[in-house]
Amino acid sequence: MVYDYFGFPPETYAIRYPSTGSPPLAERVTALLESSGLVACGSADRGYDHGSYSVLQTLYPQAQVPVVQLSLKAGLDPLEHLRAGRALAPLRDEGVLIIGSGMSCHERGPDMGMRSVAFDDWLQQTLVMQDSATRWTALCEWTRAPEARAVHPREDHLIPLMVAAGAALEDPAECIYRERLMGFIAVSSYRFGECPE
Repeated sequence: MVYDYFGFPPETYAIRYPSTGSPPLAERVTALLESSGLVACGSADRGYDHGSYSVLQTLYPQAQVPVVQLSLKAGLDPLEHLRAGRALAPLRDEGVLIIGSGMSCHERGPDMGMRSVAFDDWLQQTLVMQDSATRWTALCEWTRAPEARAVHPREDHLIPLMVAAGAALEDPAECIYRERLMGFIAVSSYRFGECPE
């Protein structure tokens, strides 16, 4: 486990998610990325970070599914992550669930209310676009969105979405969750296509 967060209660540093990996799936992921001209390397030693286990504990509390976790590429270029997703798209037809976890608004604070709503509205309008080329262009230019840098001073909680959007190919997103976190911060979740059983 990798506890790459700070200032939280002690019990959050004792979380365990005992899912197994899948060497064959990891090899398939690496091969798909490399066949698309992307550099990829695997590591069996890195533990799951909170971007993985926080979501998986809710979806699969018994840890009954094998997990292959991907790291973000240095530089956090949205286009590179969209391309990585596109390379991984064949996995969808093989029953693999591709999760791009993060938050539509990562900053907290009382002044984030309307700022997060402005960005979240833009995000929803962008992700449900029917034309994937227009959607990709907008996602690559996410810093032009209303309040983009206010809600994401660093985009590490947004970029995983690019992988999922890339893997979606032509499929637009469906907003499956929209709420006000702590009563004022707009957050949302999206699904592209159907989830495997």
